[in-house]
Amino acid sequence: MDSRATDVLVIGGAVMGASVAFWLTRMQPGLRVTVVEMDPSYARSSTALSAASIRQQFSNPVNVQISRFGVEFIRDFQGALGQEVGVPSLGLKENGYLFLAETAEGAALMEDLAAMQRGLGAETQVLSPSEIAARFPWIETAGLSAASYGARLEGWFDNMGLLAGFRAAARAQGAQFISDRVIGLERVDGRVVAAQLEKGGRVEAASFICAAGTGAAAVLKMLGEDLPVEPRKRTVFVVDAPNARHPGAPMVIDPAGYWMRPEHGQWLTATVPTDDGPCAADDFDPDAGQFEDLIWEKIWNRVPGFDEAKVTRLWAGHYAYNTLDQNAILGLHPHMANFYLMNGFSGHGLQQAPAVGRGIAELLLTGNYQSLDLSPLGVERVLEGRPFLEQAIV
Repeated sequence: MDSRATDVLVIGGAVMGASVAFWLTRMQPGLRVTVVEMDPSYARSSTALSAASIRQQFSNPVNVQISRFGVEFIRDFQGALGQEVGVPSLGLKENGYLFLAETAEGAALMEDLAAMQRGLGAETQVLSPSEIAARFPWIETAGLSAASYGARLEGWFDNMGLLAGFRAAARAQGAQFISDRVIGLERVDGRVVAAQLEKGGRVEAASFICAAGTGAAAVLKMLGEDLPVEPRKRTVFVVDAPNARHPGAPMVIDPAGYWMRPEHGQWLTATVPTDDGPCAADDFDPDAGQFEDLIWEKIWNRVPGFDEAKVTRLWAGHYAYNTLDQNAILGLHPHMANFYLMNGFSGHGLQQAPAVGRGIAELLLTGNYQSLDLSPLGVERVLEGRPFLEQAIV
Protein backbone atom coordinates (compact mmCIF):
# COMPACT_ATOMS: atom_id res chain seq x y z
CA MET A 1 0.00 0.00 0.00
CA ASP A 2 1.34 3.44 -0.95
CA SER A 3 1.95 5.69 2.03
CA ARG A 4 3.86 8.70 3.22
CA ALA A 5 5.76 8.93 6.47
CA THR A 6 6.36 11.49 9.19
CA ASP A 7 7.85 11.41 12.68
CA VAL A 8 4.81 12.84 14.49
CA LEU A 9 1.27 13.10 13.18
CA VAL A 10 -0.91 15.60 15.06
CA ILE A 11 -4.66 15.15 14.61
CA GLY A 12 -6.23 18.61 14.89
CA GLY A 13 -4.60 21.91 14.01
CA ALA A 14 -6.31 24.50 16.19
CA VAL A 15 -4.53 25.99 19.19
CA MET A 16 -3.55 22.70 20.87
CA GLY A 17 -2.24 21.07 17.73
CA ALA A 18 -0.42 24.23 16.67
CA SER A 19 1.11 24.63 20.13
CA VAL A 20 2.49 21.09 20.31
CA ALA A 21 3.81 21.40 16.74
CA PHE A 22 5.62 24.60 17.74
CA TRP A 23 7.19 23.06 20.83
CA LEU A 24 8.18 19.81 19.12
CA THR A 25 9.99 21.56 16.28
CA ARG A 26 11.57 24.03 18.67
CA MET A 27 12.87 21.34 21.02
CA GLN A 28 14.08 19.03 18.26
CA PRO A 29 14.92 20.89 15.04
CA GLY A 30 14.55 18.69 12.00
CA LEU A 31 11.78 16.56 13.53
CA ARG A 32 9.16 15.86 10.88
CA VAL A 33 5.83 17.03 12.33
CA THR A 34 2.65 16.86 10.25
CA VAL A 35 -0.54 18.51 11.51
CA VAL A 36 -3.84 17.43 9.96
CA GLU A 37 -6.72 19.93 10.25
CA MET A 38 -10.04 19.33 8.54
CA ASP A 39 -11.12 23.00 8.58
CA PRO A 40 -8.26 25.45 7.96
CA SER A 41 -10.69 28.36 8.37
CA TYR A 42 -11.14 27.30 12.04
CA ALA A 43 -14.57 28.93 11.84
CA ARG A 44 -16.20 26.43 14.18
CA SER A 45 -13.22 25.56 16.34
CA SER A 46 -13.36 26.09 20.09
CA THR A 47 -10.30 28.31 19.64
CA ALA A 48 -12.10 30.74 17.33
CA LEU A 49 -15.37 30.83 19.28
CA SER A 50 -13.80 31.18 22.72
CA ALA A 51 -14.21 34.18 25.02
CA ALA A 52 -10.37 34.17 25.07
CA SER A 53 -9.80 34.66 28.78
CA ILE A 54 -7.05 33.58 31.16
CA ARG A 55 -6.96 33.27 34.94
CA GLN A 56 -5.04 31.66 37.75
CA GLN A 57 -8.06 31.20 39.98
CA PHE A 58 -8.42 27.42 39.78
CA SER A 59 -9.00 24.93 42.55
CA ASN A 60 -6.25 22.53 41.46
CA PRO A 61 -2.60 23.59 41.81
CA VAL A 62 -1.66 22.05 38.46
CA ASN A 63 -4.22 24.23 36.66
CA VAL A 64 -2.89 27.31 38.45
CA GLN A 65 0.64 26.46 37.35
CA ILE A 66 -0.47 25.80 33.76
CA SER A 67 -2.05 29.25 33.53
CA ARG A 68 0.85 30.91 35.36
CA PHE A 69 3.08 29.82 32.51
CA GLY A 70 0.42 30.64 29.92
CA VAL A 71 -0.11 34.24 30.98
CA GLU A 72 3.60 35.04 30.93
CA PHE A 73 3.86 33.43 27.50
CA ILE A 74 0.92 35.48 26.26
CA ARG A 75 2.18 38.75 27.80
CA ASP A 76 5.42 38.58 25.80
CA PHE A 77 4.22 36.50 22.89
CA GLN A 78 6.83 37.42 20.32
CA GLY A 79 9.63 37.00 22.84
CA ALA A 80 8.22 33.65 23.95
CA LEU A 81 8.03 32.39 20.37
CA GLY A 82 11.62 33.49 19.82
CA GLN A 83 10.96 34.79 16.33
CA GLU A 84 9.06 37.40 14.35
CA VAL A 85 5.90 35.88 12.88
CA GLY A 86 3.76 38.97 12.30
CA VAL A 87 1.94 38.75 15.64
CA PRO A 88 3.91 41.12 17.89
CA SER A 89 1.30 41.21 20.68
CA LEU A 90 -1.82 39.40 21.81
CA GLY A 91 -3.19 42.57 23.44
CA LEU A 92 -3.64 41.05 26.88
CA LYS A 93 -6.10 43.15 28.91
CA GLU A 94 -5.34 42.52 32.57
CA ASN A 95 -8.74 43.55 33.91
CA GLY A 96 -8.78 40.58 36.24
CA TYR A 97 -11.33 37.98 37.29
CA LEU A 98 -13.88 38.51 40.06
CA PHE A 99 -15.57 35.40 41.48
CA LEU A 100 -18.54 36.26 43.73
CA ALA A 101 -19.79 34.21 46.70
CA GLU A 102 -23.08 34.35 48.61
CA THR A 103 -22.44 32.00 51.55
CA ALA A 104 -20.05 31.76 54.46
CA GLU A 105 -18.89 28.40 53.12
CA GLY A 106 -18.16 29.98 49.76
CA ALA A 107 -16.16 32.75 51.39
CA ALA A 108 -14.13 30.25 53.43
CA LEU A 109 -13.35 28.20 50.32
CA MET A 110 -12.21 31.36 48.55
CA GLU A 111 -9.78 32.07 51.40
CA ASP A 112 -8.33 28.56 51.18
CA LEU A 113 -7.99 28.64 47.40
CA ALA A 114 -6.52 32.15 47.39
CA ALA A 115 -3.83 31.04 49.84
CA MET A 116 -2.95 28.10 47.58
CA GLN A 117 -2.91 30.31 44.48
CA ARG A 118 -0.71 32.94 46.16
CA GLY A 119 1.67 30.18 47.22
CA LEU A 120 2.14 29.42 43.51
CA GLY A 121 2.80 33.05 42.59
CA ALA A 122 -0.70 34.38 41.88
CA GLU A 123 -1.94 37.60 43.43
CA THR A 124 -5.46 36.55 44.37
CA GLN A 125 -7.21 38.66 47.00
CA VAL A 126 -10.39 37.90 48.91
CA LEU A 127 -12.60 40.97 49.21
CA SER A 128 -15.34 41.67 51.75
CA PRO A 129 -18.67 43.09 50.53
CA SER A 130 -17.59 46.60 51.55
CA GLU A 131 -14.31 46.18 49.64
CA ILE A 132 -16.23 44.95 46.60
CA ALA A 133 -18.43 48.06 46.77
CA ALA A 134 -15.43 50.34 47.10
CA ARG A 135 -13.64 48.87 44.06
CA PHE A 136 -16.70 48.24 41.93
CA PRO A 137 -19.47 50.65 42.98
CA TRP A 138 -21.62 49.56 40.04
CA ILE A 139 -22.03 46.07 41.58
CA GLU A 140 -24.94 45.45 43.96
CA THR A 141 -23.37 43.69 46.95
CA ALA A 142 -26.56 42.75 48.82
CA GLY A 143 -26.42 39.04 49.57
CA LEU A 144 -22.72 38.68 48.83
CA SER A 145 -20.36 37.21 51.40
CA ALA A 146 -17.04 37.71 49.59
CA ALA A 147 -15.29 37.88 46.25
CA SER A 148 -12.07 36.36 44.97
CA TYR A 149 -10.20 38.86 42.81
CA GLY A 150 -7.14 38.50 40.62
CA ALA A 151 -6.14 42.05 39.79
CA ARG A 152 -3.03 41.16 37.75
CA LEU A 153 -2.12 38.47 35.24
CA GLU A 154 -5.78 37.68 34.59
CA GLY A 155 -7.93 38.97 31.76
CA TRP A 156 -8.42 38.30 28.06
CA PHE A 157 -6.43 38.37 24.84
CA ASP A 158 -6.42 37.77 21.06
CA ASN A 159 -7.41 34.13 20.63
CA MET A 160 -6.80 33.93 16.88
CA GLY A 161 -3.51 35.75 17.28
CA LEU A 162 -2.36 32.97 19.62
CA LEU A 163 -3.30 30.34 17.04
CA ALA A 164 -1.79 32.27 14.12
CA GLY A 165 1.47 32.83 15.99
CA PHE A 166 1.85 29.19 16.98
CA ARG A 167 1.09 28.06 13.42
CA ALA A 168 3.47 30.51 11.80
CA ALA A 169 6.31 29.73 14.21
CA ALA A 170 5.79 25.97 13.85
CA ARG A 171 5.83 26.23 10.07
CA ALA A 172 8.94 28.38 10.14
CA GLN A 173 10.56 25.61 12.20
CA GLY A 174 9.59 22.97 9.63
CA ALA A 175 6.16 21.68 10.70
CA GLN A 176 3.76 20.87 7.90
CA PHE A 177 0.05 21.76 8.16
CA ILE A 178 -2.27 19.98 5.76
CA SER A 179 -5.97 20.41 5.14
CA ASP A 180 -7.47 16.94 5.43
CA ARG A 181 -9.44 14.68 7.74
CA VAL A 182 -8.35 11.52 9.54
CA ILE A 183 -10.90 8.82 8.73
CA GLY A 184 -9.10 5.79 10.14
CA LEU A 185 -6.20 4.69 12.32
CA GLU A 186 -4.25 1.43 12.12
CA ARG A 187 -3.24 -0.24 15.38
CA VAL A 188 -0.79 -3.15 15.53
CA ASP A 189 0.57 -4.80 18.69
CA GLY A 190 -0.18 -1.90 21.01
CA ARG A 191 1.07 0.79 18.64
CA VAL A 192 -0.63 3.05 16.14
CA VAL A 193 1.23 2.67 12.86
CA ALA A 194 -0.66 4.78 10.33
CA ALA A 195 -3.53 7.14 9.71
CA GLN A 196 -5.84 7.07 6.72
CA LEU A 197 -6.66 10.53 5.42
CA GLU A 198 -9.78 11.37 3.47
CA LYS A 199 -7.87 13.01 0.63
CA GLY A 200 -4.23 12.24 1.29
CA GLY A 201 -4.23 8.49 1.68
CA ARG A 202 -2.16 6.58 4.19
CA VAL A 203 0.40 8.30 6.42
CA GLU A 204 2.75 6.35 8.66
CA ALA A 205 4.22 7.94 11.79
CA ALA A 206 6.37 7.02 14.75
CA SER A 207 4.07 8.92 17.15
CA PHE A 208 0.54 10.29 17.07
CA ILE A 209 -1.08 13.12 19.05
CA CYS A 210 -4.84 13.60 19.34
CA ALA A 211 -5.61 17.31 19.53
CA ALA A 212 -9.03 16.95 17.95
CA GLY A 213 -11.06 19.09 20.35
CA THR A 214 -14.71 18.11 20.43
CA GLY A 215 -13.96 15.35 17.92
CA ALA A 216 -11.51 13.53 20.20
CA ALA A 217 -13.94 10.76 21.19
CA ALA A 218 -14.54 9.92 17.53
CA VAL A 219 -10.79 9.66 16.97
CA LEU A 220 -10.39 7.28 19.91
CA LYS A 221 -13.27 5.15 18.64
CA MET A 222 -11.20 4.49 15.51
CA LEU A 223 -8.84 2.65 17.88
CA GLY A 224 -11.56 0.85 19.82
CA GLU A 225 -11.16 3.12 22.84
CA ASP A 226 -13.62 5.33 24.71
CA LEU A 227 -13.06 8.92 25.82
CA PRO A 228 -15.57 10.88 27.95
CA VAL A 229 -15.40 14.04 25.82
CA GLU A 230 -18.44 15.48 24.11
CA PRO A 231 -19.44 18.80 22.50
CA ARG A 232 -21.55 21.08 24.67
CA LYS A 233 -23.00 24.24 23.21
CA ARG A 234 -22.50 27.64 24.79
CA THR A 235 -24.22 30.75 23.45
CA VAL A 236 -22.31 34.00 23.96
CA PHE A 237 -24.17 37.33 23.83
CA VAL A 238 -22.77 40.76 23.02
CA VAL A 239 -24.90 43.21 25.01
CA ASP A 240 -25.08 46.99 24.93
CA ALA A 241 -26.02 48.46 28.33
CA PRO A 242 -25.82 52.26 28.02
CA ASN A 243 -26.18 52.78 31.77
CA ALA A 244 -23.40 50.32 32.58
CA ARG A 245 -20.32 51.27 30.62
CA HIS A 246 -17.37 50.03 32.66
CA PRO A 247 -14.52 49.22 30.26
CA GLY A 248 -12.14 48.59 33.16
CA ALA A 249 -14.41 45.94 34.71
CA PRO A 250 -13.10 42.45 35.40
CA MET A 251 -14.57 39.19 34.22
CA VAL A 252 -17.37 38.65 36.74
CA ILE A 253 -18.45 35.13 37.65
CA ASP A 254 -21.69 35.20 39.61
CA PRO A 255 -23.01 32.26 41.67
CA ALA A 256 -26.35 33.02 40.02
CA GLY A 257 -24.92 31.14 37.06
CA TYR A 258 -23.60 33.54 34.44
CA TRP A 259 -20.37 35.34 33.57
CA MET A 260 -19.88 38.77 32.04
CA ARG A 261 -16.98 40.94 30.91
CA PRO A 262 -16.56 44.20 28.99
CA GLU A 263 -15.74 44.18 25.30
CA HIS A 264 -15.30 47.33 23.17
CA GLY A 265 -17.75 49.40 25.23
CA GLN A 266 -20.27 46.59 25.45
CA TRP A 267 -20.40 43.31 27.38
CA LEU A 268 -19.98 39.63 26.66
CA THR A 269 -22.09 37.27 28.74
CA ALA A 270 -23.13 33.62 28.79
CA THR A 271 -24.63 30.98 31.04
CA VAL A 272 -24.91 27.21 31.28
CA PRO A 273 -28.24 26.16 29.75
CA THR A 274 -30.70 24.46 32.06
CA ASP A 275 -30.78 21.37 29.81
CA ASP A 276 -27.00 21.20 29.41
CA GLY A 277 -25.87 18.07 27.66
CA PRO A 278 -24.21 16.89 24.47
CA CYS A 279 -25.11 18.63 21.26
CA ALA A 280 -24.78 17.58 17.64
CA ALA A 281 -21.32 18.20 16.21
CA ASP A 282 -22.80 20.54 13.57
CA ASP A 283 -25.19 22.43 15.88
CA PHE A 284 -23.90 25.98 16.06
CA ASP A 285 -27.29 27.69 16.18
CA PRO A 286 -27.28 30.19 19.08
CA ASP A 287 -29.97 29.79 21.73
CA ALA A 288 -31.23 33.35 21.41
CA GLY A 289 -33.81 33.06 24.20
CA GLN A 290 -31.22 32.41 26.91
CA PHE A 291 -30.46 36.09 27.48
CA GLU A 292 -34.00 37.11 28.43
CA ASP A 293 -34.98 33.77 29.97
CA LEU A 294 -31.84 32.96 32.00
CA ILE A 295 -29.45 35.90 32.18
CA TRP A 296 -30.86 39.41 32.01
CA GLU A 297 -32.78 39.52 35.31
CA LYS A 298 -29.82 38.01 37.17
CA ILE A 299 -27.40 40.60 35.78
CA TRP A 300 -29.87 43.42 36.46
CA ASN A 301 -30.09 42.32 40.10
CA ARG A 302 -26.29 42.42 40.34
CA VAL A 303 -25.59 45.40 38.07
CA PRO A 304 -28.49 47.88 38.24
CA GLY A 305 -27.12 49.68 35.17
CA PHE A 306 -28.42 46.77 33.11
CA ASP A 307 -31.92 48.23 33.41
CA GLU A 308 -31.53 49.06 29.73
CA ALA A 309 -29.78 46.34 27.76
CA LYS A 310 -29.93 45.13 24.19
CA VAL A 311 -28.35 42.13 22.54
CA THR A 312 -26.39 43.36 19.51
CA ARG A 313 -24.81 40.07 18.44
CA LEU A 314 -24.59 36.45 19.53
CA TRP A 315 -22.83 33.26 18.56
CA ALA A 316 -22.55 29.66 19.70
CA GLY A 317 -19.40 27.66 20.28
CA HIS A 318 -18.67 24.21 21.67
CA TYR A 319 -16.86 23.16 24.82
CA ALA A 320 -14.86 19.94 24.51
CA TYR A 321 -16.49 18.80 27.74
CA ASN A 322 -14.90 16.08 29.86
CA THR A 323 -17.89 14.45 31.53
CA LEU A 324 -15.75 12.74 34.18
CA ASP A 325 -14.28 15.79 35.91
CA GLN A 326 -14.17 18.80 33.56
CA ASN A 327 -10.38 18.67 33.47
CA ALA A 328 -7.88 18.11 30.69
CA ILE A 329 -6.98 14.56 29.64
CA LEU A 330 -3.28 14.56 28.84
CA GLY A 331 -0.41 12.27 28.06
CA LEU A 332 0.40 8.84 26.69
CA HIS A 333 -2.51 6.44 26.41
CA PRO A 334 -1.68 3.36 28.54
CA HIS A 335 -3.05 1.02 25.89
CA MET A 336 -0.86 2.40 23.09
CA ALA A 337 2.88 3.00 23.27
CA ASN A 338 2.95 5.96 20.88
CA PHE A 339 -0.45 7.69 21.08
CA TYR A 340 -0.73 10.94 23.09
CA LEU A 341 -3.81 12.88 24.17
CA MET A 342 -4.44 16.56 24.75
CA ASN A 343 -8.21 16.67 25.09
CA GLY A 344 -11.25 17.45 27.26
CA PHE A 345 -10.39 20.99 28.41
CA SER A 346 -14.04 21.86 29.16
CA GLY A 347 -13.77 25.53 28.30
CA HIS A 348 -10.30 26.48 29.55
CA GLY A 349 -8.16 25.00 26.81
CA LEU A 350 -7.12 28.19 25.05
CA GLN A 351 -5.34 29.56 28.11
CA GLN A 352 -3.73 26.19 28.77
CA ALA A 353 -2.34 25.71 25.26
CA PRO A 354 1.16 27.15 25.83
CA ALA A 355 1.96 24.93 28.83
CA VAL A 356 0.15 21.82 27.59
CA GLY A 357 1.82 21.96 24.18
CA ARG A 358 5.20 22.26 25.89
CA GLY A 359 4.40 19.39 28.26
CA ILE A 360 3.24 16.95 25.60
CA ALA A 361 6.31 17.77 23.49
CA GLU A 362 8.57 17.09 26.48
CA LEU A 363 6.80 13.82 27.24
CA LEU A 364 7.00 12.60 23.65
CA LEU A 365 10.65 13.56 23.15
CA THR A 366 12.09 12.57 26.55
CA GLY A 367 9.62 10.16 28.10
CA ASN A 368 8.87 12.53 31.00
CA TYR A 369 7.46 15.95 31.77
CA GLN A 370 10.40 18.29 32.32
CA SER A 371 9.08 21.78 33.09
CA LEU A 372 5.76 21.12 34.84
CA ASP A 373 4.40 17.78 36.03
CA LEU A 374 1.09 17.28 34.20
CA SER A 375 0.69 13.65 35.32
CA PRO A 376 -2.30 14.41 37.63
CA LEU A 377 -4.20 15.06 34.39
CA GLY A 378 -3.15 11.72 32.89
CA VAL A 379 -5.31 9.30 30.94
CA GLU A 380 -5.08 6.63 33.66
CA ARG A 381 -7.60 8.39 35.90
CA VAL A 382 -10.13 8.35 33.07
CA LEU A 383 -9.71 4.65 32.42
CA GLU A 384 -10.09 3.99 36.15
CA GLY A 385 -13.11 6.31 36.52
CA ARG A 386 -11.21 8.32 39.13
CA PRO A 387 -12.21 12.01 38.90
CA PHE A 388 -9.66 14.77 39.41
CA LEU A 389 -12.18 17.53 39.92
CA GLU A 390 -11.76 21.19 39.08
CA GLN A 391 -14.27 23.25 41.04
CA ALA A 392 -13.68 26.55 39.22
CA ILE A 393 -15.33 25.79 35.87
CA VAL A 394 -16.76 28.83 34.07
